[in-house]
Amino acid sequence: MIDETAPTLSSFLRSRRAAVDAGALGLPSYGRRRVPGLRREELADLAGVSVNYLTRLEQGAAGNPSDEVLSALARALQLSEVERLHLLELAHPSGQGAAPIDRHGAGFTGVRQLVEAMDTPAVVLSRNQDILAWNRLGNAVLAPHVPYEDVHADPPPNKVRQTFLDPEVRSLFVDWEVEAELAVASLRWVAAQFPDDAALRGLLGELVLDRDFARLWALQAVELCTSGVKRFHHPWVGRLDLGYQMLHLPESDGARMIAFSATPGSSDDDALTLLRHRVAD
Repeated sequence: MIDETAPTLSSFLRSRRAAVDAGALGLPSYGRRRVPGLRREELADLAGVSVNYLTRLEQGAAGNPSDEVLSALARALQLSEVERLHLLELAHPSGQGAAPIDRHGAGFTGVRQLVEAMDTPAVVLSRNQDILAWNRLGNAVLAPHVPYEDVHADPPPNKVRQTFLDPEVRSLFVDWEVEAELAVASLRWVAAQFPDDAALRGLLGELVLDRDFARLWALQAVELCTSGVKRFHHPWVGRLDLGYQMLHLPESDGARMIAFSATPGSSDDDALTLLRHRVAD
């Protein structure tokens, strides 16, 4: 099961070829397409490579493709910048082997104290989306039913696991499918960056048993989560839309802090104020 979850160049190429709209590229619609997307010979022609070579790439038998070939494939497949970087990482792994950040170490104490002192919801996630630290507002926004002290447990709560396997977290989101897609796509990015992370492989092996996770993981989507808006049906304050910014911690092997905020003077700002009073009581 773990092997099935490991990101590979061959599976990513096949999935992106299937996702391309041939008609949007102006390709003639001759014959009946048995599968979605581009035919292999069409992609080979667009990228300027032989069909035989592309076949071997998609079967994982072509060795190490050059950056020129990969760039040509990325252009032909109309990959986003994140997808292009993911393609390069799969073809030429950087071999990042840094150990996960030690949340019990002295170096993390200052980060935890900063988060706890913030007057806005904030959490710190590991590269695998373990919740390493949160303040009481962050706890109240993302998992109000989870005791604040659970962040100190071994293992700590995991945001992706909660998103898929915790019914109360699932019910928090106005559009759970959007949140789930983003969680899976960002986890796929990390899985390519840290292929030797045993904890991540174990997490994927567990989550892929969930039907929804397996369905989204099979889509091969990849994304970086940097900023945006989270929309909640919050059990304490009702509808709550919060903007968020993600800040990567230096020398932290992919750990990042997420801070949430509401538009000043908005109903969301009022709801956040109510939530702030509740957790202060």
